[in-house]
Amino acid sequence: MGMSDSIRLLLFLSLPALAFPLQVAVPAGTATHDETASAAQASPPGVVEGRIKLDVVVTDKSGKPVSGLDLKDFALLDNNLPAKILSFQAIDGTARPTAADQAADHRVKVILLLDTVNVDFQQVAAERQEIVRFLRLKGSHLAQPMSIYLFTKDGVQFQSDLSADGNAVTAALNQVDGQLRIMDRAQGAWGDLDRVLLSVRNLDSIAQSEENNPGSKILIWVGPGWPMLDSSRFQSSSSKDQEQLFDTIVELSTSLREAHIALYSISAGQAGSGTFLYEDFLKGVKSAQKASPSNLGLKVLAVQSGGRVLPPSNDLASEIDSCIQDANAFYTISFDPPRADKANEYHDLKIVIDKAGLKALTNTGYYN
Repeated sequence: MGMSDSIRLLLFLSLPALAFPLQVAVPAGTATHDETASAAQASPPGVVEGRIKLDVVVTDKSGKPVSGLDLKDFALLDNNLPAKILSFQAIDGTARPTAADQAADHRVKVILLLDTVNVDFQQVAAERQEIVRFLRLKGSHLAQPMSIYLFTKDGVQFQSDLSADGNAVTAALNQVDGQLRIMDRAQGAWGDLDRVLLSVRNLDSIAQSEENNPGSKILIWVGPGWPMLDSSRFQSSSSKDQEQLFDTIVELSTSLREAHIALYSISAGQAGSGTFLYEDFLKGVKSAQKASPSNLGLKVLAVQSGGRVLPPSNDLASEIDSCIQDANAFYTISFDPPRADKANEYHDLKIVIDKAGLKALTNTGYYN
C-alpha cells in the first residue's frame, strides 16, 4: 500500500471521530440535529433507557408481508438464549391518522436515494427514469410518504419534501438532470477508497439526522453501492487502526438501528461475478481483530439492518414497489439487553415465528 493509500485509510478508519454534516435542506417545522441534541440526552416519555426497540417485517414464502400475528407467535433469541419481549405492537402501515388520534399515523417514511457517485452517468440516467416511472404509476397517491435524496460528490442533498403525492415528488426529481451531467464529468478521477469513504460518511450522516425523528424509515439506496475493498490490501496491521475500524462498524450499525432505518439495496443491470460477494461478510463483527473494510459494504449493512438486497434488474419500478410493500404491515417489539461484560459487546439477534413458512426480517444483531 502506498503512502497516500495509508493516509486515506487512516481517515477512513477514523469515521466515528469526525463530524459529517448532511447537506440537506431541512423541511420547515423539523428540528435540526443541533436543536435536538440536548433533548436526546434524556429518554423520551414512555421510553426506558437502554431498552431496544425493533421493527419486524414477517414475510411468507413468496416474500409478501404477513399481518394478523400476535405476541404468542414470536420468540426472540439473544445470542441463542431466549429473551423476554416486553412490548408488542402490530402496525398497519397504510393507516391514516384520524382527527381524534393523530398518533394513529404509522405510515413509514420512505427515503429514496439516487446514488450518482458509485455508478456511471448512463446507469444513473436509467435508474432515474425507473424512479420516475414508479412515481407516475402511483400518481398522486403514494402508500407511504416519500422524499428524494441525491448523493453526489458534494454529499447527500435533499431533493424533495416528504410527500405522499407522487406527482410532487416527480416534479422535484425532474430538476436533477443538470446535476447528473456535472457528476458525470467529475467522477472519473475518483478511486475506490475515496468513494467508500464518502459513501459511508454520508450514510452515517443520514442515520444520525434521523435518530431523533420518530417512526420507522425505509432507505432505498438506488445503485450497486460502493466497492467492496480488497481486505488483503486494506487490512491494517496496526492494532489502533483495527480498533478504529471496529468503532466505525459499531457506530454505523448502532446509528441505523437507533434511527429505525431498514436499508434496501437495488440497482439497474444484471448480476455480475461479484454480486454476491457481500454474503461472506454478513456475520456480526465481534472484535477489532475480525474487522474488515468489507464489513461496511452497502449490501452487508442492508441485511444487518433488517432490510433486503434485491438482485440487479431493469425493472426498478417493481423493485421499489416491492421494498415499500414491507412497510404495509409490520410489528414492533422491545426488550432489555443483558448486562454486557465489555464495551461494544456484540449480540446476535434472531426472531422465530411459530408458523410454518414465515420469515422475520429485523436487525440481525446489536452492540451492547
